[in-house]
Amino acid sequence: MPPVEVTYIFANGEWRKSQVTEASLEIWRTLPAAIRQDPSLASFRQEHERLHGPDEDPLPNEDVSADDGDDSHSKEFITIKVTNPDSSVEDGKTTTVVAEPSEKNGQNMTTDGEGDDGHETTMGGHHEHGKLFGYIKIGTLLVVWLIFTGFLMSKHEKELTPRQLSVPEGAYRTYILPEPSLGPRIGINLKGAFLSDQHHNNTSTYLSVILQLLYLPSNNSNMSFLSDYDAKYTENITNVWLVPIPSSLDVIDQMDEMTRKHVFDIGPINHQKVTSGKAVVRMRLTTNLEADFPTKFTYDPTPMDTETGVIYAAIVLLGLYVLIIWEIVHRTFAAIIASTLAIGVLAAMNERPSMPKLISWIDVETLLLLFGMMILVAILSETGIFDYLAVYAYQVTNGKVWPLINCLCVFTAVMSSFLDNVTTVLLMTPVTIRLCEVMELNPVPVLMSMVIYSNVGGTLTPVGDPPNVIIASNSHIAKNGVNFATFTLHMAIPIFFVMITTYFQLRMKFKNINDLRFSEPQDVQEIRHEIAVWQRAAASLSSYSKDEDLVRETLLKKVNRLSRSLKKKLVTGSVPAESYKATLEEMKRKYPIRSKTLLVKSAITLAFVITFFFLHSAPDIQKLSLGWTALLGALLLLILADREDIESVISRVEWSTLLFFAALFILMEALSELGLIDWIGKQTENVILSVSEESRLAVAILIILWVSAFASAFVDNIPLTTMMVKIAIGLAENEALDLPLQPLVWALALGACLGGNGTLIGASANVVCAGVAEQHGYRFTFIEYFKVGFPVMVGSVIVSTIYLMFAHVVFTWH
Repeated sequence: MPPVEVTYIFANGEWRKSQVTEASLEIWRTLPAAIRQDPSLASFRQEHERLHGPDEDPLPNEDVSADDGDDSHSKEFITIKVTNPDSSVEDGKTTTVVAEPSEKNGQNMTTDGEGDDGHETTMGGHHEHGKLFGYIKIGTLLVVWLIFTGFLMSKHEKELTPRQLSVPEGAYRTYILPEPSLGPRIGINLKGAFLSDQHHNNTSTYLSVILQLLYLPSNNSNMSFLSDYDAKYTENITNVWLVPIPSSLDVIDQMDEMTRKHVFDIGPINHQKVTSGKAVVRMRLTTNLEADFPTKFTYDPTPMDTETGVIYAAIVLLGLYVLIIWEIVHRTFAAIIASTLAIGVLAAMNERPSMPKLISWIDVETLLLLFGMMILVAILSETGIFDYLAVYAYQVTNGKVWPLINCLCVFTAVMSSFLDNVTTVLLMTPVTIRLCEVMELNPVPVLMSMVIYSNVGGTLTPVGDPPNVIIASNSHIAKNGVNFATFTLHMAIPIFFVMITTYFQLRMKFKNINDLRFSEPQDVQEIRHEIAVWQRAAASLSSYSKDEDLVRETLLKKVNRLSRSLKKKLVTGSVPAESYKATLEEMKRKYPIRSKTLLVKSAITLAFVITFFFLHSAPDIQKLSLGWTALLGALLLLILADREDIESVISRVEWSTLLFFAALFILMEALSELGLIDWIGKQTENVILSVSEESRLAVAILIILWVSAFASAFVDNIPLTTMMVKIAIGLAENEALDLPLQPLVWALALGACLGGNGTLIGASANVVCAGVAEQHGYRFTFIEYFKVGFPVMVGSVIVSTIYLMFAHVVFTWH
């Protein structure tokens, strides 16, 4: 019989059989490296090494403060043969014994009396609320849940059947609507080679659509004859809808399909005639094209009232900000609630989207980019490069706070100009956090400054920020001379001045250097931070199995010991920490490169990813999108690193951030379906058209700049930019306005990108930075960011306004 290994642990003055199993080891491997290396989990570490051998690139043990003495010693592991036949262990079994010395002051690791249950551990919430507020919150959210659940249960997904039609040359085509509408409003959707409404002044070829009422004779219920019915029984009941189309077949063959929607109102009297069976509605199509014109037609008997939809959309968006600003729930949960409520509102208005349509609303490209870069950063962090760069940056700046922050922010802005700012923030946030920790600075204000500069730097080039990618990739804008060089040249001047004003604004905001430091002593703050990290690790484990319970209980014991240590610190006081200059050499020794082999592999992967990011603006050279590039880079590094514990890497992906983005994408598309985005665009266009001709360029620049800035601060700037691009092109193509396109493009780019600095969810980089910081135990709220970011946004837009007025209104650079 082969020998069987059993592990014993000496604790509380007695030998106990270890409960560490292979399943619990699998759970232990998913924990962050700093937690796995803690002495309180040494039994898991040693059991892992006994079964699988030492790691190829083991991480150094964390230095633990000996103030409390709880974890300052390690355990001894002794392998012995048990041969006593009376023993509870069978003969021939190999037993691993773990000797656990007692703690200082005569306390054991697991104390009696003052046990783990003697201290209450708070997990899963960030603020203590009163019972009354808790009841109100739960009751309100329950009511919201009942509302959208009821609508979703009572309404079917909207499915419209498309039909192919061909409008003949020099004749008309009719189609009798198959079923009466539920109200006087009738929706007609056409899909084909159509032009946008802005081309009305540039084409003379149209498809004309009108609805007619056909009266039925009382003695004939057969409707098959109605196609040739006498014209005297026909009545036009709507105005003509003119849809611009290309004037030649060659252009039609090369055009992409475009969907055009229109809602006709036949009036309550005519609707009553249809519902009573006295008449039917017929659609009549004609065209002045010198050829047959094909189109795909869809009849919508229940079109949505967009005026009401805009009101509902505003209420949903306001509810989202109430949940986030006052931190009633986590921002990811708030986005899920708001997006589901928006879908429920669509269902209530007979516009419930199908599941494939919902999936199509999610920007998978952005999620793929974030996921791939998070995998890269997770593996790269194990090399120790972030700690090493933090110590090196502090050494270069001679320990001066503001030169170091300026260096960090400028470097981030430059990187964001050529990489996308989301990738830059993912790479720079761990460096910034470690740098602040070794300098005894609060990472929150420094991270906010860094992400602000990331958004400013991303505005410089067409690849730096998603709104710029949307603008520069538009074919019509590209045909009007907007290329990479032109875009960067026109953005360079305002961005230079914006960076200067942003620097002075941040200096004024944090003019007191103590605002950049913790309000508590460093050692107390470190214990609080460590408690938060261990709580987060424990909260990530469920109680589905005994193995997870074992690991979770071990983590909670560590939390309670740290809580007792914190209480002792607050009572006895803290010793002031020495200056960092005196311990620079110690920091260099403490934070070396842990694995040079893994660092080389990571450098090879990053070189691939960054190179292909640069080549993204040259699609003739490489065909990979940013998301595919990040995913292929993550796969390459996983292959090179040859990691067996893939769970530990996957667990460090910010899933809550990815879920927040997915919910936000669905929410914004739902708000767009409700008409909110189009309403903002139409109001902008109406204001520009209302002013005198000589002032229209200045007013157009001001309106596009400020509306896009404030809207992108509170609404995701990707759908907003998509809508504003159409408005800018339409204004430029309107011959009555005679506006140049390029100044409107520059105003839109500056407004959409710089406006993202206004709020925490105004830009993708802001959300990513907040998510990574929270994973490291540092959290900044919506209000904290708003107090810093919104004034900076207003200052940046003012500088952009001055530049655009001088460059394009006074000197007409365009």
